[in-house]
Amino acid sequence: MANKSQVALEQLLVAFENHYEVAISDASDTELAEAEQLLRNAFFTYDDVLFTNYDVELPFDMIEDEDYEEMDEYDLDDEEYEEILDDSESDEDSDDDYYLVDDEED
Repeated sequence: MANKSQVALEQLLVAFENHYEVAISDASDTELAEAEQLLRNAFFTYDDVLFTNYDVELPFDMIEDEDYEEMDEYDLDDEEYEEILDDSESDEDSDDDYYLVDDEED
């Protein structure tokens, strides 16, 4: 029998695959929003299970909505995005590295 962390991981992978399929299809905004919500829920469930069972945190910092809106509001280059992310970090997380993904398609 699979343990909770394995089940949460499998659900996260299924949510990623579902989100991808919806994103590349001609889906409605509602369908995409539903896929995004399922992905968020699966991600946070997996994160919670790992932390609860193994005291392990995922190596990602979540961007707060207001930080994202601030970045989206302006046409910022990578260095400016990093400055905003650095400003929103706490002192204990100041050594974390952030990787920005280029939005260009392959």
